[in-house]
Amino acid sequence: MNTYFYIRVSSKDQNTIRQEVKSKQYDIPVENVFIEKASGNNTIDRPVLINMMAALKNGDKLIVESISRFARNTKDLINLVEQLNSKGIIFVSLKEAIDTTTPTGMFMLTIFGAVAQLERDYIKDRQMEGIAIAKQEGKFKGRKAIEYPKQWDKYYKMMKQGQIKGIDVMKILELKKTTFYKLIKEYKG
Repeated sequence: MNTYFYIRVSSKDQNTIRQEVKSKQYDIPVENVFIEKASGNNTIDRPVLINMMAALKNGDKLIVESISRFARNTKDLINLVEQLNSKGIIFVSLKEAIDTTTPTGMFMLTIFGAVAQLERDYIKDRQMEGIAIAKQEGKFKGRKAIEYPKQWDKYYKMMKQGQIKGIDVMKILELKKTTFYKLIKEYKG
């Protein structure tokens, strides 16, 4: 049986130290601590989570600092925990002190998951209100248009001719996946 600790913050510039301190209290080997800097909005765009879920085996224990670090919407949370339960993995959320092996624990997990989703929805609402006010005051210009990187034409043509894969173009030009696909969609070359 191995114990794993999953740490998540929402953006690259946020600090994980608070959660890392919690993981050290359990003497978890460094290779079993998974750190991700990505939005908890969904599970699809979280490669560290996906790799960790694949690494977990029957009898393992997964610890998170809080449910909101694991999932930000109730559906994803329930799906993840059901995956863990089906593999015989013990799930522990320190903040909420939840044991998902009992019906009461699953009920509490659902309640806390709904609260985490509500919190995320409130954050989005406040953000949209702030943007609307900033637009009215002429202070919000939106996101800066994406500029095509140097040599985009060259690599785009190579990609279309099957000489290079898109993932290699992303690496060479140091593009995020979302930026890469947006450039392809808007390209008129």
